[in-house]
Amino acid sequence: MSAERAPLAFVYDRCASRSKRHLDMRLIGCHTYADHKGWVLAGRWLDLGDAAVDCARPQLGELLAAMRAAAPGREVLCLVHNWGRLAHDVQHRIAIQQRVAQAGGYSATTFDESDQRARMALTGVRHA
Repeated sequence: MSAERAPLAFVYDRCASRSKRHLDMRLIGCHTYADHKGWVLAGRWLDLGDAAVDCARPQLGELLAAMRAAAPGREVLCLVHNWGRLAHDVQHRIAIQQRVAQAGGYSATTFDESDQRARMALTGVRHA
């Protein structure tokens, strides 16, 4: 698959702790997983400190804007290490997954989990 046609992976994480060791390991995992899948990395967006636990999540908003801009011409996805990187609370996580779907993409984890098939249920929009 050519780089122009490969899915575009937007890596997201959040970290409220001062220690960045686990964050770095998760990011390496995301990059390795995307490479293994043949996805092109669009970049990475990190909400740190208070922004990591706040509902606003400024970097997530930036990621969604970039995803929305890229979605019309390409398959796009938000890649996280695990679902807890979006939110530990299931309702909050689903709300974020809905925002990703509304931006034209889907969410995936490095554990081969994806909500790609649930995209229609999340937004009523079929995956192209």
